Amino acid sequence: MTAYINRRALLRGGAGLAGLGISAALLAACGDSDESSSTGGDSGGAKDLGALNYQLSWIKNVEFAGAYIADTKGYYKDAGFSSVNLMSGGPTVSQDAVVASGKALVGISSPDITAAAILKGADLVILGAQYQKNPFAIVSLKDTPINTPQDMVGKKIGVQATNEPVWNAFLKANNIDPASVTKVPAQFDPTPLVSKEVDGWFSFFTNEPNLLKTKGVETAVMLLNDHGYPMVSEVYVVKRSSLTSDRDKLKALLIADIKGWTDSLADPALGANLAATKYGKDLGLDEKEQVLESEAQNTVVQTEDTKANGLFTITDAHVAETIATLALGGVTITKEQLFDLSVIKEVYEENPNLKAAS
Repeated sequence: MTAYINRRALLRGGAGLAGLGISAALLAACGDSDESSSTGGDSGGAKDLGALNYQLSWIKNVEFAGAYIADTKGYYKDAGFSSVNLMSGGPTVSQDAVVASGKALVGISSPDITAAAILKGADLVILGAQYQKNPFAIVSLKDTPINTPQDMVGKKIGVQATNEPVWNAFLKANNIDPASVTKVPAQFDPTPLVSKEVDGWFSFFTNEPNLLKTKGVETAVMLLNDHGYPMVSEVYVVKRSSLTSDRDKLKALLIADIKGWTDSLADPALGANLAATKYGKDLGLDEKEQVLESEAQNTVVQTEDTKANGLFTITDAHVAETIATLALGGVTITKEQLFDLSVIKEVYEENPNLKAAS
């Protein structure tokens, strides 16, 4: 699990980028500190669910826009929580371990991290997914785009060492001989792409392309998800025992987050402003870039499937795709071991207005 978290740390934090003048303050501000934030507004019900400990998968950038909005607008309090503690993630934090230890009711994670933990004996399960698509991508310059996996043949692709398992599985999924593509060992500064030392760059589609855009560099983005490597991401992870012991809390959490993310979809700038000026104010975030990230992530938060079924729901097809994609990387797990979607199903059955709102 550590390798993946380190990969996220460097990919999402914008480490390096010195040649483009992008600050590395994000990494300096990372850590496992748990910052508490009290929900605003008045309680809308008689429920008293106590404090909510909510472990984020990364530092407090716009990735968690829906939670910031739910906190600020009082949606958690309306759902019955007295307060919410949005616990910052980072390179030193294993979100799944925090949830497994009982220090947080819920965590945001990724299926590969959670599956690995479960196979090692962790009492964890996925309730739903904020991202309906895998956010990994191959980024290229706009004037020399890489639009398909086959376009990589004969090209140089910058790949970080910690991303090699995903890279290798992606090549396997597309029947591409690794020898036909020149893999260039890379760090996490995409300057080699800008200087054309490489033709493509391994990245999250929400991050580097938007960081580069704010510096006047236009890119083309090929999502791995759309080319043989589909997988949901930003998943809700809880202890399996919580499905029984804290089911009311899980429903309340999802209701509040659905409202928060619905607002973020309607106004991408709202969460970006909260990230830059409140929740991540010590990170030196560029609010303009955060808006771009918010707009990008909204394209995988709201899809035709979630419009039909509700935010965070996962179709049977997406479950099957995720299980198959994990297998490509050597992680063999069943859907019953990894997913329990009964709670999110009940949320929409009991609150059909939430589906209409999302």
